[in-house]
Amino acid sequence: MTMKKKILIPTDFSRNAWGAISYALELFKNETCDFFILNAYDRISFTLNEITNPSVDKTHLEMIQEESELGLKRISQRISFRDEALAHQYFYLSKGEDLIAAMKDVIEKKDIDLVVMGTKGKTDNRNVAFGSNTVIAMEKIRSCPVLSVPPNVIFKEPNEIVFPTSFRTHFKRRELEHLIEIAKITNAPIRVLHVQKELELDAEQKNYKAMLAEYLDGVTFSFHTLDNASIDVAVQFFVQSRDSDMIAFINKKHTFFSTIFSQPMVKSLGVNSEVPVLAMHDFRN
Repeated sequence: MTMKKKILIPTDFSRNAWGAISYALELFKNETCDFFILNAYDRISFTLNEITNPSVDKTHLEMIQEESELGLKRISQRISFRDEALAHQYFYLSKGEDLIAAMKDVIEKKDIDLVVMGTKGKTDNRNVAFGSNTVIAMEKIRSCPVLSVPPNVIFKEPNEIVFPTSFRTHFKRRELEHLIEIAKITNAPIRVLHVQKELELDAEQKNYKAMLAEYLDGVTFSFHTLDNASIDVAVQFFVQSRDSDMIAFINKKHTFFSTIFSQPMVKSLGVNSEVPVLAMHDFRN
């Protein structure tokens, strides 16, 4: 019997959020899944408005709640038109709290396996490849992986998944399970990319490389090396030159995403905005 997957998809009713839903439905079309579609609206900003502006009556908050529920109803109609998978079930959640708090709450209560979200919301600026909510989610949500889907990405089975590593960190098998699973259900090979600063691997790196090969046994994978570039530039170059369709990271340090998606770098390369990124976590921190 296959285990049922539980997938959380936050939405702000933007086009990109709908794109993330479509991507998830296609990616898991042959899998048994419960999808939790979440809209979170922040009540704090409204209550402050009400305090500073007495003419805003209490129905303002009720209107926001209604809008949220109506938006979810529309999504459920769109999904019912397009998703005939019998093994898919949907749950719609409207929560009056901050998005990250709402996500954490659902992840814990529903034992979510994976979050899928758009990289841009309604208000996100065109020059920012990853909207602030997505970066915060990738940083703060550490109990399950986050797959972020850029605008206008139409789902196709990934031709390959690029997995950058220094061979300096000790992975646990279960930290890689979502990467391996996506590779299996899409038949995508995993391309392990090492950006080397040294001429050859030391004993520790060779050991981790061998362990990684052991974990990836059962899926197609290959090792690739680029010299001496910074990791972010190397990943961009590799992905662009090969037209790769997905990138997967293990976020060991909190600083990782802020460097790879930092404003100037994303602006100058504008690349991460083109492929979905799977952020996995080191379970020990």
